[in-house]
Amino acid sequence: MKKIPEGARAKGHHPMLSGMSPDRVKRGKIVSAQEALQLIQDNDTVATGGFVGIGFPEQLAVELEKYFLETGSPKNLTLMYAAGQGDGKERGLNHLGHEGLVKRVIGGHWGLVPKLQKLAIDNKIEAYNLPQGVISHMFRDIAAGKPRTLTTVGLETFVDPKNGGGKINTATTKDIVERIQFDGNDYLAYKTRPVQVALLRGTTADTDGNITMEKEALVLEALAIATAARNSGGYVIVQVERIAEKGSLNARQVKIPGILVDCVVVSRPEYHWQTFAQQYNPAFSSEVKVPVQSLEAMAMDERKIIARRAAMELTPNSVVNLGIGMPEGVANVANEEKILDLMTLTAEPGVIGGIPAGGLNFGAAVNTEALINQPSQFDFYDGGGLDIAFLGLAQSDRFGNLNVSKFGTRLAGAGGFINISQNAKKVVFVGTFTAGGLSVAVKDNALKILTEGKFRKFLDQVEHVTFSGKYAAKKRQEVLYITERCVFSLTRNGMELIEVAPGIDIQKDILAHMDFTPVIIGEPAVMDARIFADSPMGLKEDLLVRPLTERFSYDAEENIFFIDFEGFEVKSHQDIVDIESIVSDRLRPLNKKVYTIVNYDNFTIYPELMDDYVDMVQFLVNTFYSGVTRYTTNAFYRMKLKDALQRRNIDPQIYESSKEAGKALKDLSS
Repeated sequence: MKKIPEGARAKGHHPMLSGMSPDRVKRGKIVSAQEALQLIQDNDTVATGGFVGIGFPEQLAVELEKYFLETGSPKNLTLMYAAGQGDGKERGLNHLGHEGLVKRVIGGHWGLVPKLQKLAIDNKIEAYNLPQGVISHMFRDIAAGKPRTLTTVGLETFVDPKNGGGKINTATTKDIVERIQFDGNDYLAYKTRPVQVALLRGTTADTDGNITMEKEALVLEALAIATAARNSGGYVIVQVERIAEKGSLNARQVKIPGILVDCVVVSRPEYHWQTFAQQYNPAFSSEVKVPVQSLEAMAMDERKIIARRAAMELTPNSVVNLGIGMPEGVANVANEEKILDLMTLTAEPGVIGGIPAGGLNFGAAVNTEALINQPSQFDFYDGGGLDIAFLGLAQSDRFGNLNVSKFGTRLAGAGGFINISQNAKKVVFVGTFTAGGLSVAVKDNALKILTEGKFRKFLDQVEHVTFSGKYAAKKRQEVLYITERCVFSLTRNGMELIEVAPGIDIQKDILAHMDFTPVIIGEPAVMDARIFADSPMGLKEDLLVRPLTERFSYDAEENIFFIDFEGFEVKSHQDIVDIESIVSDRLRPLNKKVYTIVNYDNFTIYPELMDDYVDMVQFLVNTFYSGVTRYTTNAFYRMKLKDALQRRNIDPQIYESSKEAGKALKDLSS
């Protein structure tokens, strides 16, 4: 006999299905919302699916709220959800924001559920904020019977037990996150719990409970939640638009199999909008493609200035994440510059390719290339799959820490921010320099501050650490902070001012509005003048034709020389001469040898030039390098370069990823 997990209850028959009349047999698992919700008992853990309004079972939430207000049951529920599910007002999980109905909330994002947020701030419920990706993985781990979800996500942030363990009020005392070690490395262990009831949504169900999602904008973690509830001995209730005959659904379209589903509820149309902003958009469900020209061009204001400067960090063939709000402008600028086809935009609920939507449509996208489930997307993110992420900048401090999760009595929550910001190869935070009434103008290609914002965003110390600057610096993660008037870079000594907009006075317009003095080495560069002009910036030409001289950089603090040959083609002997000349000119004045990393991704060389090229490499290795590692994702070029280097008795040290090359270089230098 299968053992029921601790905290679960033995699964019985639905109270409305006893007796099983012929009509009921024909209807199968189809019941009313009122009938289905009678399955929820006091003290149950209820898991809900959804992303803002996408995939959220609004009809079930409405009926559960009504049932509780009429009867006082069920009560003292534990609510568990990954992404924010609400409209910031009344819809979504706001229906459950009643004292007595909910006892405990374990949520990934709180900003869209002010009614639950108020209960948490007023200490009326126990409240936790955990990373969205972690919770989506917890559902999968609950389904598999695992006692903990193990990950590095959340280390050194407010989720770390040494910084509160994700507890967000004084009523919350129980620890559900532990810090542990394996092989000398730190990890966080998130405690899983049985799920007694899953509330989910699909498009079509057959009478056996098989669920398809053809008109949904996302599939999210519906399968993981359903499996978690089923394997906890709990119940799965799914809201759908329509019913199909048994056996009539295309098996490949079934996203939740009927063996997991107990009850199917047909929703009223007003409670089954595709998003909380649109009743239905066929482009969101990949039924049609839309012309990208339909994207509205941005006006020249602080948002466009920031988005333009941020877009300059894009590189060809990169995989990109755009956060909600200010980062959305990067897609608009990329469209204006006609470079969208050179990269792949993604969104954390499972969107790959296309153009992410914003506002209450956030999470959906048009012209997508693929749509995967949310736990798998976070597998990709957590494992370092993102080349670059653009995220909002709410508050920062001298250490480079960022707070986007809690501001006094306002609880926004982290959402996927921690997963994304900690694991992207490069992260760019974007936001205005001050907040609350900021007004700027561009005149004669220079920036003017017309009215300064009332609130400072660069503080001595942030209230909540959603992103740890020290942790990022320790990992040597590349981090930028882009505002309309200046750009900062993260260093081991904190934030360094590296660029200033034309027309901006450093003392009057920057330092006077900060609680700390950033690192300033020499004279900061002037932000690219093209950012402040009305005409397109010509980013496509920049991305496709990168000058050789810009492919070399030296980190004096780490004594590491980086060569970026991504997309470069050696097609003449002069190219080899130029490379040797640039490296010699950069390194000879140092009067010491350096450690070097070379990126050979998408690198090509004419076969007849390989011998001369390797001769040049041998000279550089013997003359300037203490140690060198190389990487490329192309297995053929790894083999070809390895063979050519070994013939010259050069240790190839060539790897598949920059992470592996960096680790190997660290081993060489230690």
